[in-house]
Amino acid sequence: IRENNGHDDGDDEEDPRLSGQASSSTSRVGPCSSASPAQPHPDLFQCKDTQKKRKQKAPHTSVRPKRRRSDSGPEEQWHNREDEDQKPQPLRFVPARMPGPTFDTTSSWSPLSLFQLFFSSSVVRAMIDNTNANAARRLRAGRKFIWKELTVKDFYIFMAIIIFTSLVSVHRSSDYWRKSWPYNFSFPGDKMTRCRFESILWSLHLSNPQEDEENEKKKNTSEYDRLFKIKPLYTDIVTACQTYFQPHQKISIDERMVASKARNSMKQYQKDKPTKWGYKLFVLADSSTGYTWNFFIYTGKNVSTTGQGLRYSSVMDLLPFSLLGRGYTLFVDNFYTSPTLFKDLSSKNIGCCGTIRKTCIGFPQTTNNDLPKKAERGDIRWLRRGNLLFVKWMDTREVTMCSTVHTAFSGKTIQRRVKSGGVWQTKSIPAPDSILDYNKHMGGVDLSDALISYYSVKQKSIKWYKKFFYHFMDIATVNSFILYKELLKLRKDPAFTGTADHKKFKEQLAEEMLEFAESSTPSSPPPQPLTCMPEFYESADDNQTRKYCRRCKDAGFARVKTPIYCRRCQVPLCLSSTRNCFKEWHDAK
Repeated sequence: IRENNGHDDGDDEEDPRLSGQASSSTSRVGPCSSASPAQPHPDLFQCKDTQKKRKQKAPHTSVRPKRRRSDSGPEEQWHNREDEDQKPQPLRFVPARMPGPTFDTTSSWSPLSLFQLFFSSSVVRAMIDNTNANAARRLRAGRKFIWKELTVKDFYIFMAIIIFTSLVSVHRSSDYWRKSWPYNFSFPGDKMTRCRFESILWSLHLSNPQEDEENEKKKNTSEYDRLFKIKPLYTDIVTACQTYFQPHQKISIDERMVASKARNSMKQYQKDKPTKWGYKLFVLADSSTGYTWNFFIYTGKNVSTTGQGLRYSSVMDLLPFSLLGRGYTLFVDNFYTSPTLFKDLSSKNIGCCGTIRKTCIGFPQTTNNDLPKKAERGDIRWLRRGNLLFVKWMDTREVTMCSTVHTAFSGKTIQRRVKSGGVWQTKSIPAPDSILDYNKHMGGVDLSDALISYYSVKQKSIKWYKKFFYHFMDIATVNSFILYKELLKLRKDPAFTGTADHKKFKEQLAEEMLEFAESSTPSSPPPQPLTCMPEFYESADDNQTRKYCRRCKDAGFARVKTPIYCRRCQVPLCLSSTRNCFKEWHDAK
């Protein structure tokens, strides 16, 4: 055994953290010891490697590991509101088209003509054909219901009833057809029977049933399209939303929930949303009007189109730069905000502003001149990295922002109610420019959601594609109403009698749908009035060629059958040489 004379091995000198355990490692007895024979041991090199690994794993000392350097350099520190910030260069707003309606605004536009921009005649014709095909398929499958071929007239009456249900609420859908008090509804009963409406509702189908079956065969494969059943209307609505309106400079992106409790894998849960269970949509809306300009439906986890995750790719997918143009300012919440996204959009001349999480990669981690734990309301700290501005502001709690278009603080204030001495009073507290603009322009999607929720379709369905059909009708109705208001702003004629009331707009839309349905029926000569004449029952079934005589039944002879009926009264009556109930029935009338 080699004695330890206070000298460490060469390995210990290379790694000074191991110097405190050198004596214990050199006093081992074994094939790697210095007392081994002079000839090389077959496992000598392997043992040296093993010993080196043990020495590297050995240190469990009280020495603290080095702290990981944060993203911010040692020279960075948070600035106060008194410090002057560099004003960023304003964006040059160059939209692809003039903001506002992009169609001919000098023509006369009614609520129905605006609605038909989103529900085009080709899409309506496709839905009618697919609904007829689906009804025929259900009848072949053994479903028993009365079906008459769906026409354009019936479909527009059907949509008018759906809009009517968004304006008038009852406990049961059958109450809309009740004629007794307290309902006394003349519509929809005078335009369509309840059985006819429900048969259309049950058979409603947006996609081709045969193509739908082919898509179902591809389930659990990469070629399977989960949104195939709504694709004809879905793609047409999105294209129409982008075609007939150009957003103003301020836009926002947020999620929207379509309420549903159906058992479907696309259903999501959002704890911070008023509608917690349903289908999630990512929506880009105009901040000033609430116009839904672009959206897509979230179908679940899949491969990102950008390789940066859902937060990054959802924003990029909603921003077709060729259709938008340059110079827009985008407002997002902390779900989407990241320095990487803001830098990439800034390189495309798109400004960004949004709340940001402190744990986001790229957020400054320096504590130099940071907000104190008990900061006063209105205290501000800011830090700039190139065109990226990070702001901390104390309100009732700390708020963190990131922006590429704002200065840190320009002396603006915000009104807040503060309790002082047991009395509530309004005070002005300093606020960053990014906070004020965020509160003003972030609510574009919220405004759109509010307009939809005021008079949304009340129909319920466990079929997910029917739920989206109702939601697409809501989007088309609200966007049509926003376009209608924009037309009113552009018209200088004081004699124009248009209205900007949402409820009256939907009432007029339903009325014009009924008028359009009546005009879509091909003109035909009025039918000649029928006279009371006897006719024979004609049927392939022998049991249906004879029915019980009405007059004999009233007289007490309930078992007398006859093959003759009156073509006008539609009443079976006897007519023979021995009994002429036909003549006696009409003489009594």
